[in-house]
Amino acid sequence: MINISENIYKLYPQVTHIVGFNNPIAYDADGNEVAYDLQAVTAQAQADAQAVIDTKASALAKLAALGLTADEINALIGA
Repeated sequence: MINISENIYKLYPQVTHIVGFNNPIAYDADGNEVAYDLQAVTAQAQADAQAVIDTKASALAKLAALGLTADEINALIGA
């Protein structure tokens, strides 16, 4: 699931609080609305999600390269 608010904070450090969920409005410390690019926020969220997938795949490949079986790997990661 894409967390829009988390990525607004990540891409727009001047944002101090956000109101709303589906169509959030971002504000700075002075209470001024901060415009943000929803497409950029969504792209960042998708990139973050892909990074998690890639990191997990890399870790699993390294464990397999060490000689662990699929059952041993699953036992380690709780799958």
